[in-house]
Amino acid sequence: MANPKILEQKQLVIDEIKEKVEKSNGVVLFDYRGLTDAEIKELKHALKDVNSEYKVYKNTLIQRALNDLNIDLDEYLNGPSAVAFSEDQIAPIKVLANFMKKHKAVTLKVGLVDGNKTTEEELKQLATIPSREGLLTMLAGGMLAIPKDLAICLDLYSKQLEENNN
Repeated sequence: MANPKILEQKQLVIDEIKEKVEKSNGVVLFDYRGLTDAEIKELKHALKDVNSEYKVYKNTLIQRALNDLNIDLDEYLNGPSAVAFSEDQIAPIKVLANFMKKHKAVTLKVGLVDGNKTTEEELKQLATIPSREGLLTMLAGGMLAIPKDLAICLDLYSKQLEENNN
């Protein structure tokens, strides 16, 4: 029989994982094999800059926590897995995608975006979406274009009326 203290410690880790998954809108499982300590530190800082967290857990503990939450990602829990948690759905995906460009050792496995399972291909597509600020800037630019075009049209129309009156 397993030592009760060890079981208690494992249960605490499982509860921690469950809590982090429940609080996060974006969760990404990825393989980090081949990264040096300096590269791992660089990745942690990059994720921290976007209010995301990076943790490495045993796959069996991740599996138990996700099973308790009725999330089935068992097929992705092979080999070393790291997990990025964030309140922002896209931020950790973008950071990991940018990090992957420089460090080929990192590979995305699967994600949870707003509680929905997201495949590696979907994660890569989500990484190309502009940031929230970028999207708001695009929206504002599009909204400003309408009154600007109207003003130009009215100005041209008034000049045409002046020419016709002269």
